[in-house]
Amino acid sequence: MSTEIQEMPEQGEIVLATVTKVMDHGAYVTLDEYDGIQGFLHISEIAPGWIRSISRFVKENEKKVLLVKKVNTSRGDIDLSLKQVSKDQKKHKLKEVKKFEKGKTLLKNVQDKAKLSDKEIEKLEDDIYSNFDSVYDAFIEIGRNGISSVKNLKLAKKTASVIEEICSKIKLPSVEIRGVMEITNNKPDGIEIIKKSLLDILKKDSSMDIIYLGAPKYRLSVTAEDFKSAEKKLKPIILEVQQSIEKKKGQFKFTREESKKTREN
Repeated sequence: MSTEIQEMPEQGEIVLATVTKVMDHGAYVTLDEYDGIQGFLHISEIAPGWIRSISRFVKENEKKVLLVKKVNTSRGDIDLSLKQVSKDQKKHKLKEVKKFEKGKTLLKNVQDKAKLSDKEIEKLEDDIYSNFDSVYDAFIEIGRNGISSVKNLKLAKKTASVIEEICSKIKLPSVEIRGVMEITNNKPDGIEIIKKSLLDILKKDSSMDIIYLGAPKYRLSVTAEDFKSAEKKLKPIILEVQQSIEKKKGQFKFTREESKKTREN
């Protein structure tokens, strides 16, 4: 009779845990991604300095992003730290977990609509992870570039059709970078010259938008799938607007504003 070995996290790994019991000297937690195995968060690893009340920092049933400090596989002990987790590590972990949960929902949707067995959906999941970092990433790829972009998965026709339908309804994540253009032209028909220049440029790219803020300011925004692509788009647009305005003896100035990401479904 073989006994299944419990998978354990590695030292230095960032994990998501649920607080199960809070005591004077620390808190017990279960690791969400490791079948709920138990770990311990000592009071000295909760926050810097002296802690008067642990419950100010951790509460029962609360989710926490923690660092695995030490793992004793023979005893099954896992020591964890909250204070050693940076803001960026926490943000990255929560994003990773969110993507994983979205992926599970998407696969369940595929299974129900395509009437796949548990074995078939498990194989599909394994195939996806052989080609992508997550199920969600695979579906976003299909949403952007069509089902042909994942031909390596060798999907059955019905499954492919269902996935394509689901992907068509996903709001694709994107970023927006923007800034304010200050444009003036002192000619009698200066306003018309500016309007024509901006409309001509708008017609060339649907990912770009220009909003009138009140003379002499106009907000220019560019949307793309990531910041690098957006920046690559923005620079030639600014140059084109500037050249068009200055060619008609106008004045142009551009000031960047804070960029932002769109919310993912």
